[in-house]
Amino acid sequence: MRFSSTAINRRGVLALPLLAASARFALPLTAAAAKDAIVPKKMGEMPSTGGLRPGPMGIDATPFRIQGVEPIAIKIDKAQVDSQVETQKIVDGVMLNPSGPFIVSWYQETGRLGATDNCVMAGHLDYWDVGPAVFYHLGDAQEGDSINVTGVDNLIYNYTINWSKLYTVDELDADTVRRIVGRTDQERLTLITCGGTFDYNAGVYLQRRVVRASRDHKNPTS
Repeated sequence: MRFSSTAINRRGVLALPLLAASARFALPLTAAAAKDAIVPKKMGEMPSTGGLRPGPMGIDATPFRIQGVEPIAIKIDKAQVDSQVETQKIVDGVMLNPSGPFIVSWYQETGRLGATDNCVMAGHLDYWDVGPAVFYHLGDAQEGDSINVTGVDNLIYNYTINWSKLYTVDELDADTVRRIVGRTDQERLTLITCGGTFDYNAGVYLQRRVVRASRDHKNPTS
């Protein structure tokens, strides 16, 4: 599945040069000024937040960390899916294909389980010389059906399907792709596979199936 790099670059950051807030000039002290200069009598205590001070860059400072956990398995009863999940990458706007017919890929540039974001996965519909693959029956799963995803913490994260839709390749412009794989303000799971008519001349499917699910508001289970 090839998407444009503009559309897929979910975590791109616009880098702007930092400008000095004020210039400092070293002025010679007069004799009177040197005499009246204030000299500290002792060193202050080391602040508990290291070098940070209250202000725009230091208030309520917390160490940076990646939120959520990586998925390792997925189960969708209505779609006959019970598969391991591998970690895959998005390279130059292209979602690399899952490594085999019966495994689902999670894209590490997207959201993780338990985090407010969009966790994006993909799987094959069928496979050369194999036949039906892991997401062959994904279209059978409908709104309201359950998806269970296991994380590396061995907890099961439960999702409910919101919608399932087929997109033609022509419909997958930059804005549409951004809505499918882009960040979300709630915990979401997005599954992608091929679908629709197979073009035997070109050797490709002419549509993509996308399933969107939302996290159930309850604690993950062991």
